[in-house]
Amino acid sequence: MSIFSDVPQAPPVAVFKLSADFREDSHPQKVNLGVGAYRTDDCQPWVLPVVKKVERLIVEDGSLNHEYLPILGLPEFRSASSKVALGDDSAAIKDNRVGAVQCLGGTGALRIGAEFLRRWYNGVNNTATPVYVSAPTWENHNSVFADAGFKDIRPYHYWDAAKRGLDLAGFLDDLEKAPEHSIFVLHACAHNPTGTDPTPEEWKKMAEIMKRRNLFAFFDSAYQGFASGDLDKDAWAIRYFVSEGFELFVAQSFSKNFGLYNERVGNLTLVARDSENLARILSQMEKIVRTTWSNPPSQGARIVSKTLNSPELFAEWKGNVKTMAERVLLMRDQLRAKLQALGTPGTWDHITQQIGMFSFTGLNPKQVEFMIKEKHVYLMASGRINMCGLTTKNIDYIAESIHDAVTKVQ
Repeated sequence: MSIFSDVPQAPPVAVFKLSADFREDSHPQKVNLGVGAYRTDDCQPWVLPVVKKVERLIVEDGSLNHEYLPILGLPEFRSASSKVALGDDSAAIKDNRVGAVQCLGGTGALRIGAEFLRRWYNGVNNTATPVYVSAPTWENHNSVFADAGFKDIRPYHYWDAAKRGLDLAGFLDDLEKAPEHSIFVLHACAHNPTGTDPTPEEWKKMAEIMKRRNLFAFFDSAYQGFASGDLDKDAWAIRYFVSEGFELFVAQSFSKNFGLYNERVGNLTLVARDSENLARILSQMEKIVRTTWSNPPSQGARIVSKTLNSPELFAEWKGNVKTMAERVLLMRDQLRAKLQALGTPGTWDHITQQIGMFSFTGLNPKQVEFMIKEKHVYLMASGRINMCGLTTKNIDYIAESIHDAVTKVQ
């Protein structure tokens, strides 16, 4: 008898199971709209031209080696990443109250931030502090905070299924009713999975309540630049909260906007009250990192750092990001137009009102099942689709498949 005989079989991670099922499907018209990764119009992964250029520069740089990075990561990567999030003219940066931790992707940034908050936020060992995540949210948010030790994870109103948009009234009401010092996980832009973002005026209303009620903002910024094609526009909410005097965390990912998925390049930006507080926070972050991954990997961080710290490469990268964002926006326009031309029941304006990589189609679980089994179009059970999976070659088939699902399955 094995000592591990009582270990239960864990359910597969839904999005990776979907991709595995897709790979095993031999249908010639199969389409994968599940996994959150950019694809070209030929439905192929895209290595950004600027990334290829920087990789060559790194190979040819004889001064580089494979020694350990500092525990908190590559300094020039950390500072440049925080500037991208907060802006070059950030008063918080000038006041020396912004710090950062290089992490293993956006997930690692969330986990290190969550671990610190559980240990040190508003007193020691805050397992009972409520953590609020949007309903719906990226599936990993709940697990990351639960595994960090938080016992009270609650949903806040976000998606209004009837109008296929933001439930602002419900969101504001949850902010008003949340216990003081609760932690709110906020999507900085391109909300996953709905693609529905608050307007600047709506963000201001949220910030007013959160400031008045002493609620902590933990931003997840996985798609800066990828949502609108404009880095500054996509960071508006973060920068507004900082301008209002919030102490906050920002989990940054460079998977999407640099196409560095498997390099696991992330950054946790911290905005503190003052430099003295920041120094103490970073000292504790260093202890957490030391027992988690000890030192972060260098390759991806060097690619991002060299790009962000060179005006020429930075401009080229912004052009690459704009290329990706514009293709997604084009697919949104075309999908909505084709569904309307087919006379597909319901309104499809939300396809273009939403932003970023994902769209919450409004398809129900039975319709999703029909799409997968009958049409070989793979999407999440929630009805979320990756707009990057649409191309000029498959968009007619996808639109027709959605039309059939809506008209044939209730």
